[in-house]
Amino acid sequence: MAEAVANVARRVNETVEEGKDCLDLSNCKLINFPDGVFKILKSVIENIHAVTLADNVMKVISSKFFGSFTHLHELDLHCNVLTKLPDAVADVEHLKVINLANNKFSVFPEKLLEITTLETINLEGNSITEIPVERLSAMPALKWINVKSNPLDKDTLTALQTPHQFEILFTVNA
Repeated sequence: MAEAVANVARRVNETVEEGKDCLDLSNCKLINFPDGVFKILKSVIENIHAVTLADNVMKVISSKFFGSFTHLHELDLHCNVLTKLPDAVADVEHLKVINLANNKFSVFPEKLLEITTLETINLEGNSITEIPVERLSAMPALKWINVKSNPLDKDTLTALQTPHQFEILFTVNA
């Protein structure tokens, strides 16, 4: 545990000291985003455009995270155990890419539909059965969505097979 804490501290300090625009806390055994990190990043948080929290064991990501990282362009949360996102995700007005692959979502995170800048959504390897295809079509910037390896229902599969202005990756259930 002490090694994991030291690893997080080292990476956060590097981000601050080197003026990086990305924060990589992947594979740090995190169960949530540490509150202390907000204090350390306070002076540079607006400059951080990409956060990677992949390969952790996060069950939840707080509203405070999204309220603090308002200038994010990319967020990578793949390989955690997330089941939902807080409503505050819609407040990240510049988000272009979100990776939620290999989590525990059973329902499409509807608040993503409110992010008008979102270009890429990766939800591969979750347990989602329905995708709001018509509402996705109304997203002005959306270019690509991956819903492979989800147990999509028949109606969703039918809707996904019609032409759209964005690319959809999906697998047909056997």
